Amino acid sequence: MAQDVPGGVSDAVVTARGVRRIFGSDVVLDGIDLTLRRGEMVALVGRSGSGKSTLLRTVAGLDHGHDGSIDVDGSVAVAFQEPRLLPWKRVHRNVSLGLPGADGRQRAVDALAEVNLAHRVDAWPLTLSGGEAQRVSLARALVREPELLLLDEPFGALDALTRITAYELLIRLWKRRGFAVLLVTHDVEEAVLLADRVLVLDGGRIAHDVAVSAPRPRLRADPDVVGLRSTVLTHLGVLEGIPA
Repeated sequence: MAQDVPGGVSDAVVTARGVRRIFGSDVVLDGIDLTLRRGEMVALVGRSGSGKSTLLRTVAGLDHGHDGSIDVDGSVAVAFQEPRLLPWKRVHRNVSLGLPGADGRQRAVDALAEVNLAHRVDAWPLTLSGGEAQRVSLARALVREPELLLLDEPFGALDALTRITAYELLIRLWKRRGFAVLLVTHDVEEAVLLADRVLVLDGGRIAHDVAVSAPRPRLRADPDVVGLRSTVLTHLGVLEGIPA
């Protein structure tokens, strides 16, 4: 775990043992063991079809067809790559969707302020930029006050500059709120820039667990970041460089 994990809490929010998921004749998860501690940020990387999103959906309770055990101790919220906003509801109503009680609007306003969108509370989703829509999706997760935030490639559709701003926002919210994060990403550099640990999935198993102890903020050109990126790519069987 990185030294700057909020609060230094060490107990587990996710404990998975022997998780196995089969689709037809395809074994997607093959005996996954995973412990995710409170305040820890963990990234899942792997080749296409390695089971990253399946594992996240299983932890989220969205996929019930698995064997083995998964214990989640705390509230959970999920944000996906697609913001999945309802176009006929204003932004604040998308954020407060499904919340009990009469204070839904105020809770939505507060969450939108946290993601720097207080000025878009009454906007329609179709008027939002891609980055704004993704932040609304994040606010919809935050308003549920999660102890575990599950992110399924949330930055994949963003342009490079917007993605950098999104990274900074996520780190700021994570430090302020102290939730654990499980991030699925296809971007190795993103994993190393954000996470305390990078888990490499291969053959339905966690093949490698790479600790990232570099202090934050991390820059792409930092030697530690460059070295860890190379390590993870090697574990993925990817050789860097351009063929002659």
